[in-house]
Amino acid sequence: MNQSEQKTLAATTAVDTLIAEGAIASGMKLGLGTGSTALPAVKRIAERIADGTLTDIKAVPTSFQTANCCQDWGIPVYSLNDREIGGKLDLAIDGADEVDPDCNLIKGGGAALLREKIIAYNSARFVIVADESKAVATMGTGFALPVEIIAEARLSIQQALEKTGATCTLREGVRKCGPVITDNGNQILDCTWKAPVDPARMESELKQIPGVVEVGFFTRLRPTVFIAHADGSVERR
Repeated sequence: MNQSEQKTLAATTAVDTLIAEGAIASGMKLGLGTGSTALPAVKRIAERIADGTLTDIKAVPTSFQTANCCQDWGIPVYSLNDREIGGKLDLAIDGADEVDPDCNLIKGGGAALLREKIIAYNSARFVIVADESKAVATMGTGFALPVEIIAEARLSIQQALEKTGATCTLREGVRKCGPVITDNGNQILDCTWKAPVDPARMESELKQIPGVVEVGFFTRLRPTVFIAHADGSVERR
C-alpha cells in the first residue's frame, strides 16, 4: 500500500474499531483533527452518520479546513464554548507528523497545532491515526517542530530557541507571499536540533518563552495510536 492508502486504512480502521468497542457512539461530543490523515477519519465518521450507525454527533473541528469538510459532509459543527459542548469532549481523533515509542507526538504540519492541542487536552480520550512513515525512534532531528508565535516577538523567540540548540525557519506560505498565518492570526517557526531532544521537557520549557503561543510537542495526554503499514496491517499502540 502507498502512503495515501495507508492513511485511509488507518483512519477507517480506527473509526470502525472504536465504534465497535463503544468508544465512539451516538450522542458523543467529538474533536475532529486536521490534515491528510485526519480528514479520512472525519469522512468515515460522516459515512457512519449517513448510514445511521451514529446519530446526534456533535463535532468540534480543529481548523477552518476541518469545519468546511464537516459542513460539506453533513457533520454538525460546534464550538468548544457552546452550551451543548460545555468545554469538554468525549474523544478527539487526529493525525500526527511523528509518533515515538512512548506515543509522544509532533503535530502542526498543517499549522493547526494550537486548536489541535486545545481539543486534545480537553478530551477524555485521544486517538491518533498515522501511516508507517510517522513512527520514529526519537524526536527533534527529523520532522521540524512547529512553534506558533506572536509575530511581534519573532526575533526574540528565535534567539531563545537557538539557545536550546534549535535551528529555526519561519514557515512561508505556498501560493502566498510571506509567512504562513495560522487560523489564529499567528506565525510558525519550524525548529530542528542536531541531536534528539526530550519532548516532554521541551514542551514545558519552550512554552515559557514570552510570545510563544503553542508548541507542536504533545506529551501530556497519552493517545491510542493506529498505525497502518504497507503490507495492509494496522498496528495499535
